[in-house]
Amino acid sequence: MPRTATDHAHLARAVDLAHNGSGRVHPNPVVGAVVARDGEVLGEGWHAEFGGPHAEVNAIAACGDADLSSATMYVSLEPCCHEGKTPPCTDAILRAGLKRVVVASDDPTEKASGRGLGILRDEGVEVVVADGELAARARLLNQAFRKHARTGRPWVLFKSAMTLDGKVATQAGDSQWISSASSRARAHHWRASVDAVAVGIGTALADDPQLTARIEALDVRQPRRVVFDSTARLPLDSKLVRSATDIPLSVVVSRAAPRTQTDGLEMAGVDVIVATGQHEPARVRSALDQLGDRAVTAVLLEGGPHLAGAFLDAGEIDEVRLFLAPLLLGGRTARDPLEGEGVERIAEALRALTLDCERSAEDVLITARLREW
Repeated sequence: MPRTATDHAHLARAVDLAHNGSGRVHPNPVVGAVVARDGEVLGEGWHAEFGGPHAEVNAIAACGDADLSSATMYVSLEPCCHEGKTPPCTDAILRAGLKRVVVASDDPTEKASGRGLGILRDEGVEVVVADGELAARARLLNQAFRKHARTGRPWVLFKSAMTLDGKVATQAGDSQWISSASSRARAHHWRASVDAVAVGIGTALADDPQLTARIEALDVRQPRRVVFDSTARLPLDSKLVRSATDIPLSVVVSRAAPRTQTDGLEMAGVDVIVATGQHEPARVRSALDQLGDRAVTAVLLEGGPHLAGAFLDAGEIDEVRLFLAPLLLGGRTARDPLEGEGVERIAEALRALTLDCERSAEDVLITARLREW
């Protein structure tokens, strides 16, 4: 636990700095670091881009020629101790002569998991590990990284928009648009922050979407598009397939998919994933395992009620962001946000760990975190 108010303040600053790397360091975690001595900040840094220097190295470089032998490094994530795209951060800390390191959260990967902290301690560095609110904030920064490290599967964010009476489409299937233009713009920023956007074949056939992040920025990283399409019905002339050579497209099929269809998709540049399992939830988990093997650590699930229900039944929805629009549809057959098998008793329902609400133009955005990794 940080021992002083100064420790707490500098570590909180390191956690805040980590946000600067959001959407830029995939599949690495976001990390921030501060070097301070006697209450004075000597240098700050964060992991700014994949393959570039890590936060610790940038913070040390920002200190210039300062003597760091009596300084403390505050870092939002356990320093790495393995050789990857860059040398180990533990080596940089030891070379700089730092004698104290305060860490906000652990690194759950097999290559780390306390090893970096052990190396520092063995070399005589005092290591302090936070707990409480700061540690929780630091872990929440990297939920996708943490889930992927522990399970091999990506973290899943389910996004939907519904009316006041809980409908996502009219009886005739019309759903454009329930949420406001401002809310839809926010969703495009979410697309740019994840590794993949997933929909079902129903959505793909009805809307012929592109599933790209359409925001005004020069360096937008487009997500992989994923279509759950058990029998490979996605047309070769769809916008998704036509752009597959420019922006990755994965189509998740079952073993029942005709070979002629899957061959045609592959020839068009589509990555075909064969999901195995006796029922839809099992095939969802199989698909997520294979997406995880492709370094997909975060998925934005934009699918309709059928696919969303399969993800819920599979236990693979980690966070929900739901736009509630000031509309009433009615209709006995108007669709709900989630289908699937569901549960039989209220006591079996999945309860959110946290629940937050905010205005989004004329809508209300409800954010529910279902799991913490």
